[in-house]
Amino acid sequence: MATNTQARTYAAAHFSLELDGKDEVSLFRSIEGGSIKADVMTYQHGANYDRWRQLGKPKFEDIKVQCGMSMSKPFYKWIEEFFTGKAVRKNGAIIAADFYYIERARREFTQAMIKELTFPKLDGSDKNAAYMNISMAVEGIVFKKGDGKKLAPPKMDAQKLWTACNFRFRLDSFEQACKRVSKIDSFTVKQNVIDYHAGGARAPIKCPSQVDFPQLSFYVPESDAQPFLEHFAKRGVAGERPGHLTGMIQTFDNDGTDLFTLSFKGADIVNVQPDKSDSGSEDIKQVKIDIYTESMSFAYVDVQTTG
Repeated sequence: MATNTQARTYAAAHFSLELDGKDEVSLFRSIEGGSIKADVMTYQHGANYDRWRQLGKPKFEDIKVQCGMSMSKPFYKWIEEFFTGKAVRKNGAIIAADFYYIERARREFTQAMIKELTFPKLDGSDKNAAYMNISMAVEGIVFKKGDGKKLAPPKMDAQKLWTACNFRFRLDSFEQACKRVSKIDSFTVKQNVIDYHAGGARAPIKCPSQVDFPQLSFYVPESDAQPFLEHFAKRGVAGERPGHLTGMIQTFDNDGTDLFTLSFKGADIVNVQPDKSDSGSEDIKQVKIDIYTESMSFAYVDVQTTG
């Protein structure tokens, strides 16, 4: 009687991340990318219509992960270094596990650098968990079979710590006007990565370039917007000499314990835009304020250590 020797299938809901051989980086919400592609080279002879094709250089797709606050301190230390412009490279693996958290497959990557980091929209009326999207550029990927090791169970309580409504926004010299900030739009910090193709090498070397810090957009009630309007009238309209501002975004859990702080420097207001007035609306009239930034820094608070 023939027996089925095929391995059992498993769901895509259990996975983990290793960095530099450490498996305590914990779980993240989702992952995409991390595939291997190759260009197709076409050659056509001038004497006929035949075409010959062959594979060119391999391309390793960026790895994109979505995580909340369930990641461990080494991972957030990597994020802190990304904000300073240090292109810290790490080797690691994406681990796929079955229902029992047994390792079934792994994708090992080398020379990974953080390329983009997108912060979610923060909204005082949103009670859902918040997640960051992180893109990593890699120089190599190898697919391997899992070794059957059991992964550590996820710390689900830590994952639920960060909700979109738990934040504070501060802009120095506007502390009173910022006490009722209702939301902050999503924004992305980018590390430009340049591909360097060396002779004889199959794949390019990933070289870091400058870090691009974005504009921030936040919303306040129109009754609190007058200080921002006066400031922009002096700087943006009258052309007074700019004086750079500083500030921060601070996140915390439901108990008020700090999670991380995102500080920014070299900022100033570039736009003050009131909401549309509508006779049928019952929403609070708000004003959107855009500021540019020259630099940012990320400081993670280890909840387990401080708690």
